[in-house]
Amino acid sequence: MRAMVIHEHGGPENLVYEANFPDPECGGDDVVLRVKASSLNYHDIFTRRGMPGIKLNLPVICGLDVAGEIAEIGKSVTGWSVGDRVLVDPRNRVEGGLMGETMHGGLAEFCRAKAHQLVAMPQGVSFAQAASLPVAYGTAHRMMVTNGRIAQGERCLILGASGGVGTGCVMLAKMFGAQVVVCASSQEKLDRLAEFGTDYGIDYIKSEFHKEIWKRYDKPTRNADTGGVDMVVNFTGGDTWVPSLKCLRRGGRMLTCGATAGYDPKTDIRYIWTFELKLLGSNSWERDDLEALMRYIEDGRMAPVIDHVFPLTEAREALRLLEDREVFGKVIVEP
Repeated sequence: MRAMVIHEHGGPENLVYEANFPDPECGGDDVVLRVKASSLNYHDIFTRRGMPGIKLNLPVICGLDVAGEIAEIGKSVTGWSVGDRVLVDPRNRVEGGLMGETMHGGLAEFCRAKAHQLVAMPQGVSFAQAASLPVAYGTAHRMMVTNGRIAQGERCLILGASGGVGTGCVMLAKMFGAQVVVCASSQEKLDRLAEFGTDYGIDYIKSEFHKEIWKRYDKPTRNADTGGVDMVVNFTGGDTWVPSLKCLRRGGRMLTCGATAGYDPKTDIRYIWTFELKLLGSNSWERDDLEALMRYIEDGRMAPVIDHVFPLTEAREALRLLEDREVFGKVIVEP
């Protein structure tokens, strides 16, 4: 089969197109999918580069997010049929493992997964939409809705709002009736985010975002639940951490699911006790999150933001766009 393969860690040149990679063999508890769409994530870049402390058995086909049709079923599998439209939960929660890292992923014509990883796709959801969901939107849903309990009328500040997780957070916050303030690195990105109903945009290159929040909503005070915002979504970390704390009203919530700018930021824990702040971490997603997201799409309540669609032969260029932060939303690869 055709596939994009990593034989050794390194730069973009280490993601190699192969026309005759071995087809996956279907074990008793497995299914083999004919891949229809796979979406890219920063984790694919980390896999290609190599991650400290994590040793992978190479070669590996990257691509965590996979949607397709069942092409073959193992003899022990029940409840599924050839031709079923399915999304793969990238996390193998039984035997352990992750698609595109410890298991071959979706940047190929065919992909093997365990039957318990499959999530049925409603007819109203396209393969590209489904493939956009797990890592970005699944993470956003678990952080904002399942754990964060975003509520109508709340003020929510979202950093890194133009990426896959960020746009997912924006759409979910608006869907649940929140006031949404976004931070992005250019006016162009802020203008695109405004198309999704954001209430206010801050170019963090040109201004200090916490001071812009104070101007708009007043500075938070420890004596009242006024000023600032109710929730900050920060999966950036680094030097954005303390300014984010300064944006929260008394009793506010800081949500995080990662740290793209550094996981060991300087902090000031006085804000946490003085303003009785709540720090809520989220780690990936659960099956319920994926099923809820597909219901939203089927009901017409939301649609994933898809910026580019590439053929498999151009997956290296697709990953470069993501690595260079030239993407708004999700990038899809179709075999």
